[in-house]
Amino acid sequence: MKQFDEAGAKVLGLSVDSRFALGTWATAMGGIRHPLLADFWPHGGTAKELGIFNDAVGIAGRALFIIDGEGVVRHSEAHTTTLPDVGATLEKLAELNG
Repeated sequence: MKQFDEAGAKVLGLSVDSRFALGTWATAMGGIRHPLLADFWPHGGTAKELGIFNDAVGIAGRALFIIDGEGVVRHSEAHTTTLPDVGATLEKLAELNG
């Protein structure tokens, strides 16, 4: 996404699905422009580290993380029924970048 590139940020998707399932989903959505990372094995390992894995159903919750160049999570927010707001995310990036 151009707005994120201009803000010096990279957009990545993460799912506990396999890379093959992610590829099929991305194609069905008409193409996804950002990289999609498969957190498939160990199943949900990264999602568990981020605290968004739901053990009861075996999936990751929808969330947004802003991680700095040192790998430190600077901001996080859960999204249960909505997608992150692009404008609000860009504002948060600007705030964190001072």
